Amino acid sequence: MNQYPWWKNALIGLVVVLGLIYALPNLYGDNPAVEIQAAHGAVVDHATVARIRRLLAAAQLPYKRISRVAKGVQVRFTRAGVQMRARDLIGQKLGPGFHTALALAPAAPSWLRALGARPMYLGLDLRGGVHFLLRVDMHAALHKALVEDVRALRRALRHHHIRYREARLTKAGVLELRFRNVVQAHEARRLMAQQFTDLAVTSGPHHTVRAVMTPAAIAARQHYALEQNLTALRRRVNELGVAAPVIQQEGQSRIVVELPGVEDIARAKEILGRTATLEIHMVDSKNSLASAVSNGAPPGTRIYYDRHGQPILLYDRVLYSGDDITNASAGVDPQTGQPVVNITLNGRGAAINARVTRHNVGQRMAVVYVEVQSHLKRNDQGVPIRGPDGRRVRVTRKIERVITAPVIREALGGSFQITGIGSVRQARNLALLLRAGALAAPVSIIAERTVGPSLGAANITRGFYATLFGFLAIAAFMAVYYRTFGVLAAIALASNVVLLVAVLSVLQATLTLPGIAGIALTVGMAIDANVLIFERIREELRNKNSPQAAIAAGFDKAMGTIVDSNMTTFIAGLALFWLGSGSVRGFAITLCLGILTSLFSAILVTRALVNAVYGRRRRLAHVGI
Repeated sequence: MNQYPWWKNALIGLVVVLGLIYALPNLYGDNPAVEIQAAHGAVVDHATVARIRRLLAAAQLPYKRISRVAKGVQVRFTRAGVQMRARDLIGQKLGPGFHTALALAPAAPSWLRALGARPMYLGLDLRGGVHFLLRVDMHAALHKALVEDVRALRRALRHHHIRYREARLTKAGVLELRFRNVVQAHEARRLMAQQFTDLAVTSGPHHTVRAVMTPAAIAARQHYALEQNLTALRRRVNELGVAAPVIQQEGQSRIVVELPGVEDIARAKEILGRTATLEIHMVDSKNSLASAVSNGAPPGTRIYYDRHGQPILLYDRVLYSGDDITNASAGVDPQTGQPVVNITLNGRGAAINARVTRHNVGQRMAVVYVEVQSHLKRNDQGVPIRGPDGRRVRVTRKIERVITAPVIREALGGSFQITGIGSVRQARNLALLLRAGALAAPVSIIAERTVGPSLGAANITRGFYATLFGFLAIAAFMAVYYRTFGVLAAIALASNVVLLVAVLSVLQATLTLPGIAGIALTVGMAIDANVLIFERIREELRNKNSPQAAIAAGFDKAMGTIVDSNMTTFIAGLALFWLGSGSVRGFAITLCLGILTSLFSAILVTRALVNAVYGRRRRLAHVGI
């Protein structure tokens, strides 16, 4: 009466065995490792691997093995201290053509790796590292877009010979144009309607035309700023040498950055928040600098300052910028011993650089460092000022500093050197920022949390023992209260934990402390289905049904209640995943997957075990429940 066909028993057994295999890698832990990846045209080949072996042997740094990975080479070590020294050595000797990053390599046996069995990733609260919550300054992003529109509009008006008296951008973000007569104002409005569709144009008094960004254009610009910042931050984190970072959007203007295992937190903060780029200008040698400082810069020029505070007169026109830089590396000038940054340009930048330098031999060309900083606005007492909406008001400041302004001795091509940098550290940071690209809008760190490696290990241990003790307590209670059936339920509960860990490992989920809480909660909730089934069996036995009929009725009649109760929790988990973020989503994923594995183990695995113990007895007088 209570027997599954052989194929169903085989299928259930196969699922449990596969779950055990794919959950096993989590028991072996990880090896500290260093990953080496090629960048900027370099190649990780056999010669590179041989060179790494020689470097490690010369420095007497023992390693377990060197193996190929998807993007380069991975070197495994036995101790974290050796890993750190090896990362510094390899990064220094191989140079800027390679990325070296700390990593954790699964220590599972080769036969498990051959089957594709991998452990779960460990989250920041379990592995250790630093968590940043960044806010993107959307006001600065919109202001930057409007400034670009003003420049483009001025060029368009000059191209179409439409004369204007003034073109300015107000503090409220309104673009105002003043014309001599109504005809010119009308022509300008028609031009703007044709070429500047992102602007809503209106007429004002005294032949004035006003324009503001449309809501659709504002939303598009904010989306672009967020996406561009995500891309730039990912590049910067790669340059920092952090393996398996988490960089993701949170809400409409926030970005979460998690850097596991990072050491130099101060440098990470400095690199993540800077919006640095370069602009190349020609130096104005025709007009008097002293006159410009006293009476104002002539039209088409601006006064800049170098790092020593000395003024220098440059033309407004930007020849090319950091967008045309494909590679940047820090070095030392062999003649002077001063730090330099070696710049490589793309095709467009190289062509401009060659043309400009060829026609301006003997003139000076300036490299301007541009950075936009965002900080809280404070009153005289140093207290942050809040706006009408209750949020803290942030103000942006644009820093423009001339790094160097050398005389052009000969025509240049697609590469050159930047000198006049204060220190080697500043040169390295500038090269990193130029390689990664500028941020589209300033970001500010509004929350920071650091978790040490020892605390992460303690979290793992506590989470493991909490789940284990909870399982043992439930198993003991079930065995005492339901006897044989309780023991079978405990075995099914163990299979549920194995299957849940296996599914999370196959999905390569990131295990966090809330995720461990989700597993512990699943252990407690999964037994509810068995309680419902067993109580139904007891009720059938009290109604004088035979043991075999009571077992069959208990499983069949409790099915609807079990599915209904679990589906309500599953819906709540989906709502958490949909509306939540970060660790809340991690908990929701574990909860939802745990419900599915609980249904499988409580209904199918438990039924298969009960069938194996009692199903073959035709005349069953008593059951252990």
